[in-house]
Amino acid sequence: MCARKRQSELEESELENKLDGETASDTEGKPEVAPAAPDDTPEVLNRALSNLSSRWKNWWVRGILTLAMIVFFFIIIYLGPMVLMMIVMCVQIKCFHEIITIGYNVYHSYELPWFRTLSWYFLLCVNYFFYGETVTDYFFTLVQREEPLRILSKYHRFISFALYLTGFCMFVLSLVKKHYRLQFYMFGWTHVTLLIVVTQSHLIIHNLFEGMIWFIVPISCVICNDIMAYMFGFFFGRTPLIKLSPKKTWEGFIGGFFATVVFGLLLSYMMSGYRCFVCPVEFNNDTNSFTVDCEPSELFQLHKYNMPSVLQSVIGWKTVQMYPFQIHSIALSTFASLIGPFGGFFASGFKRAFKIKDFANTIPGHGGIMDRFDCQYLMATFVNVYIASFIRGPNPSKLIQQFLTLRPDQQLHIFNTLKAHLVDKGMLTGSEA
Repeated sequence: MCARKRQSELEESELENKLDGETASDTEGKPEVAPAAPDDTPEVLNRALSNLSSRWKNWWVRGILTLAMIVFFFIIIYLGPMVLMMIVMCVQIKCFHEIITIGYNVYHSYELPWFRTLSWYFLLCVNYFFYGETVTDYFFTLVQREEPLRILSKYHRFISFALYLTGFCMFVLSLVKKHYRLQFYMFGWTHVTLLIVVTQSHLIIHNLFEGMIWFIVPISCVICNDIMAYMFGFFFGRTPLIKLSPKKTWEGFIGGFFATVVFGLLLSYMMSGYRCFVCPVEFNNDTNSFTVDCEPSELFQLHKYNMPSVLQSVIGWKTVQMYPFQIHSIALSTFASLIGPFGGFFASGFKRAFKIKDFANTIPGHGGIMDRFDCQYLMATFVNVYIASFIRGPNPSKLIQQFLTLRPDQQLHIFNTLKAHLVDKGMLTGSEA
């Protein structure tokens, strides 16, 4: 028995060594070691790169597909906020599909009654709740103008709870004796997936409404770090970084960090001078369209800063002109390069746990959509927390929206309370009041 157990452990260890568990650009500095899988590289690339070694073939496939994705990213930015929101929604659905499909395959749950339907039903419920909240917050005037929307907004949370409760009851009714444990496994799998994917994609939408710069710079920093870490690791990588991702190297990690910080400073400087990037995305009720026009805040106006004495002696500059946002970009790029990769490590551990190489094979050489967004979701959460903690205070427009939904007597009470407070502060005189 001991010999059989030892043999099983050796086989599992050997299988883990074969599985790299990495996404396309996570591989740094070491040759590919992966289980045999169908080659999803486009035939035209296979023919063009047929004379190259496996290592350099992967390099070119990943590079070409990466450039294609960057071009696509620029195109959707050009198309504006609404298209960006739709893309975020599509990415969220695809990521959910990839993770749920893995659950089906791992637990062999194809025969569970109602389960596939319930998984997508819960996705619909959670999206209804989150996007309903967003519509109420950012389209308040439009909601109040339309009677059906006003009713849906007023009872939104109750409707959301009723929808979820319906799914919960359907799940309980679907329980069958021979599948109890498996059904609860998959119930938990679905809800954890919703927490990871839907909640954090909703935060991306919130960041976008703060200004496109809060959407573009963080995403670009993660992309830059991913590319530069791969570049440094591919050419200079020698020292393994973490056992969970054996192809990660310290050289790639450190090189990616410095490159990302410099990239973040330069990109922030270029974007901070354009109103279309720095102004909050707002809905214009007159034109029924999004607008991004405003007077830029202090965050996006050039300031003169004194250089530290150490740097003065090195570069000879006493002062430097910067946008305050560039200082914040250092925090964003630092997170993207030092903490963001842990989203990739988490995904690597997940894939190793279930003996898979990628979440899917949607993008040749890169894996699935989730393989490309494992770090982006963690980054989006950080940006949202960062904005709430260090950038934005209470939103006056939202306070006014809540004030207008109160009864007239409640509005009058708040008005008198505020007036008395301003008089006590000396901001209003008795005659003005």
